[in-house]
Amino acid sequence: VYLVEYGGGLEQAGGSLRLSCVTSARTDRRFWTSWFRQAPGKQREFVAAIWWGSDSARYAESVEGRFTISRNNATNTVYLQMSNLKPEDTAVYYCATSLEYSRSRRAYPYWGQGTQVTVSS
Repeated sequence: VYLVEYGGGLEQAGGSLRLSCVTSARTDRRFWTSWFRQAPGKQREFVAAIWWGSDSARYAESVEGRFTISRNNATNTVYLQMSNLKPEDTAVYYCATSLEYSRSRRAYPYWGQGTQVTVSS
């Protein structure tokens, strides 16, 4: 299984970005794809997750109401729409896949290479 992220960049506070994650996993099977992020000097943290079996989604409290995770089965793509960005959202964003829902990075055996998001104040 491979995952490839796209869409990072530099944005001003209050702006929006959309990240994409293309997966080679068979999306007719039921598994979770999640977004994590890692800021310099900090642990990698859970951001959002979506289940390919339905529209069930989960969010970290820090992004609830600002970020939206969605998926497109036809293109094997998971999106992370980020709005009202804050400087503290600056991090490398990774997508990952697991058969079970978890907020722990240890539960995810497959990862993308990451994409940088920088939010200026």
